[in-house]
Amino acid sequence: MGEKISTVQYKGNLNEVYRVAEKGVGNAYSEYIIRTKEDDPVELARIKFQKGARHEPGSEVGVIDSDLLEIVRDRLKLFQEGEFECTENAMALVHIETAIMWLNRRVEDRIKRDVIGTHKK
Repeated sequence: MGEKISTVQYKGNLNEVYRVAEKGVGNAYSEYIIRTKEDDPVELARIKFQKGARHEPGSEVGVIDSDLLEIVRDRLKLFQEGEFECTENAMALVHIETAIMWLNRRVEDRIKRDVIGTHKK
């Protein structure tokens, strides 16, 4: 199955998240599984991240961190427009948008230095 990761939410969480495969370039895993915490667990999602630099030979296309943040951002924005609007969602939304901004700033910097899509720092 892989290694179960430690999550911040340790009370009342419905699911477990596992790392799959091995660490890749940059010390990160490129695949995760989310499954229910039942006696007979059900796999809910398998997330495959970009593996390797996008322009390097042998790289594998996949989602990137900001893709997942954009999904959560969209959900929270919609909750805030409906009956589940609350301060906690608003604060989470602010921080997720901040994280997206910083990830995008890194991309813009790498474009400016002409190292986007490579393993060059």
